[in-house]
Amino acid sequence: MSTSYQHSFSSILSVNPYKETYYKSVSSFLNEDPSPGYAKDQFVISYVNSKEFINAQIEISKNIPEEDLYDAIYNKAYDELALDQAIEYRIQYVEIFNALDENNRHFNVFIVDPLDITNTFLPVVEQVKYIDIIIPSPLLLKSLYLKEIIETSGAHCFIYLQENDAFLVIYDNEEYTYTKSLKYSFKEMYERFCELYGERIEYEDFLDFYANVNLKDTQSDYKEYFIKLYKEIFANINDILTYAKRAFEIEKFEHVYIGSNIDTVTKLDEMLEVELSIASSEFNFDYGFESNLNYIDQLHALMHIYANLSSEERYEANFTQYERPPKFIQRESGKLIVLTAVSLAIALSYPVTYWTLTYAQRLQEDLLKQSFKEVHNLKITREATLKNRIADKERILALLEKEKKEYIDKKNTLIKIHQVKVDYPMKAKLLTELTKDLNRFNVRTEGFTYEEKQNTKHLTIHLISSKDKRITKLLAYITKVHEGKLNFQLDKITFDKEIKKYISELKVTIL
Repeated sequence: MSTSYQHSFSSILSVNPYKETYYKSVSSFLNEDPSPGYAKDQFVISYVNSKEFINAQIEISKNIPEEDLYDAIYNKAYDELALDQAIEYRIQYVEIFNALDENNRHFNVFIVDPLDITNTFLPVVEQVKYIDIIIPSPLLLKSLYLKEIIETSGAHCFIYLQENDAFLVIYDNEEYTYTKSLKYSFKEMYERFCELYGERIEYEDFLDFYANVNLKDTQSDYKEYFIKLYKEIFANINDILTYAKRAFEIEKFEHVYIGSNIDTVTKLDEMLEVELSIASSEFNFDYGFESNLNYIDQLHALMHIYANLSSEERYEANFTQYERPPKFIQRESGKLIVLTAVSLAIALSYPVTYWTLTYAQRLQEDLLKQSFKEVHNLKITREATLKNRIADKERILALLEKEKKEYIDKKNTLIKIHQVKVDYPMKAKLLTELTKDLNRFNVRTEGFTYEEKQNTKHLTIHLISSKDKRITKLLAYITKVHEGKLNFQLDKITFDKEIKKYISELKVTIL
């Protein structure tokens, strides 16, 4: 939404379609709207939660033209993610800057089943008629950086709990990186609590305890089981952050923000900081709104500041299928009505009746000629496109035949390779054991070489690690564990400044 487009609306309405709650802002005032309706000058924004979209990263060759980019992403998403071909998914994407890859462009893609959108937003559309933006909820967090509500850099983690959803989002250097849906919405937390407690309590009692009871002060029977529940949640979060560090090469997390759409007196951020040893704060920011509410659902607040961003600042990943129609004079029916009104006015003008009728007919003729010219050009373009597509089909079929032949050749080669591998089970077993040892100390390998000299078998493993101590600890461990079976030799460990890693060669002699 460009700045000029924003100024055509006097208010912003945010929608939580899962609980059907609405917040309206006018200027800097933000309050809940219990009975929203359609208003011509009202901008409407909503979101899809983490359970309703598929998120993945996709690489596309830089040789793909911009006009073919969406089709390339669409086709690759279906292939790589094994999407159901019977469903015509809607796909939006956000490009990721990657200076290390000179050949490919990288994208975060968001995939939604249109039927889910229809089912989720049907009650909303019946009330407000149009929805200008429907965005994946993790992308709303971008506005925290653009509005300088969060001023620190580095890797940040955001955790938000709701009744029907819970998500973990990672931003690295102010850019969206990763989303993970957590199985700890309030309803899921309630079910797990009842399992731990060994007795089913009322859902309202569970929410009341969560919101109004401080675990530090209470002696309630629920306290012990709430602590167990929180520890499970924090352990799950720790596993996800550990994975994210490896997957996205994150050195460390600078800060974690945790909160929920229900205000709670228990300091979840303090508990999380103790469990993870990462600086933590409440997911409750000062957005600069004036309100008569005691607590504002953070996703509603984020939607309002996101709606005030320009199109150049926002992540453009809009899943709405309830767009406003164009202005009256831009519609075909509007043009027809305007033309009819003009013709009628001319016909009623007595002094120039015949002249004006002739003029109107010529005007209509010119419009039809212009329309015919546009349609004719479109026809020629589509015929050319169809011809190209047929040529592409023939080329692809020929390529398919070539690939089939190459497949048969590779299949025969693999069969031979397999036969050779079966004859050397000892080498495979050795590699399996050493790979487990490498994983134990978080040391990676760039490859290995194997040779036999004078009836002695030698294996050289090329090691790489972010810390040299991991390599030395690995050497001490395997020397002890494989004593009498293998002989290890490590001459030196060097630091590669280009990749900022430690490298070394581990020589293994099989005794």
